[in-house]
Amino acid sequence: MQYRAYQAHADLLAAARLAADVAGMSLALTPPWFRQTPGVAQVRAGWEMLSRAGLTHRRPDYGFTTIRVDGEDRPVIEEVVLSAPFGDLVRFAKAGAPEQPRVLVVAPLSGHFATLLRGTIETLLPDNDVYITDWKNARDVPLSSGVFGFDDYVAYVIDFLAAMGPGGHLLAVCQPCAHALAAVALMAEDDHPATPASMTLMAGPVDTRINPTRVNELAAARPLEWFERELIAITPDRYAGAGRKVYPGFIQLSAFMLMNLHRHVSGHVDMYSHLAASREAEAESAKVFYDEYFAVLDLTAEFYLETVGRIFQQNQLAKGELTVRNRLVNPAAIRKTALFTVEGERDDICAVGQTVAAHDLCSGIYANRKRHHMQPGVGHYGVFSGRKWQNQVYPLVRNMILATS
Repeated sequence: MQYRAYQAHADLLAAARLAADVAGMSLALTPPWFRQTPGVAQVRAGWEMLSRAGLTHRRPDYGFTTIRVDGEDRPVIEEVVLSAPFGDLVRFAKAGAPEQPRVLVVAPLSGHFATLLRGTIETLLPDNDVYITDWKNARDVPLSSGVFGFDDYVAYVIDFLAAMGPGGHLLAVCQPCAHALAAVALMAEDDHPATPASMTLMAGPVDTRINPTRVNELAAARPLEWFERELIAITPDRYAGAGRKVYPGFIQLSAFMLMNLHRHVSGHVDMYSHLAASREAEAESAKVFYDEYFAVLDLTAEFYLETVGRIFQQNQLAKGELTVRNRLVNPAAIRKTALFTVEGERDDICAVGQTVAAHDLCSGIYANRKRHHMQPGVGHYGVFSGRKWQNQVYPLVRNMILATS
């Protein structure tokens, strides 16, 4: 019922957004002196804010057309290397670029598309041959495609690394650090030829018992049955995945926004002020951010519930109890893969200590092949986006990749 109620509200809002968009376009056709009149500019800003007041369930474009490599602009072409029902392996190929380290970016499956990591990819691209796990919106995947749970996510990571071939590197961001670590452990135990040369885990929940955040406490506060009863919905009939049980992206987005409500309210007030004052450049950065932030993706119910249960409630990976397809995951089996972990000093989603816990689990890796970095002055997103990621964190990531290539 909650998905149908959301959809009915979204349909009603869509008409108002369309009307506001038409009104805004009509004002855009008037002379500049008229548009910049204070009263008119405020009305136009109001129309634009209303036209933007809604969510989209379509994946935004990554937006890479060229990237500068060794002083030359190289065209960037998105290639689907391997396609699967719930996600694709996408490569950002650079025409004419020299051979570079192959890096798989393992993106979160937590209510947003992988395009949320656009800034991470942009920083990696000049020096690396970058691939990404491009997850699909569960509401668009037919029931005939089967289920997609925790074990399937791990299997996809293994399949994607295999498709890239031997000698690649893995960089996992946020939520899937546990899944990625499990994948590498299984590959190492099997002596898989595509076991990555290095594994970078960034701000991810390897052991949520350490310095629990509000997110961790909320996940542990109620039994799993409550999450299934209150947060899982049925995909409406109008979509390709009709009848599929999902954890809707709009619920996840609501939770994220409530955690930092003042920031988002201030952000929208500032955006309106800039638009009303015809300061288009100042408003543009907020537009870009919220266009991405309001593009939401539904998760399969089984993936969401299994991740909450196994990682956030039972801490199976940290306790050495995690199994994937009836195999016990043994991080100590990892010996040839170098390990680099990164945390943010002010991270209120994945606290300091939760990711570096991977070092104790990966006891088979020699100490000189392990490294940890705690980035001062950043929260969760600052670990993998923004200036400190570009100027302070990424150089360390690059050094690890180069040292093990």
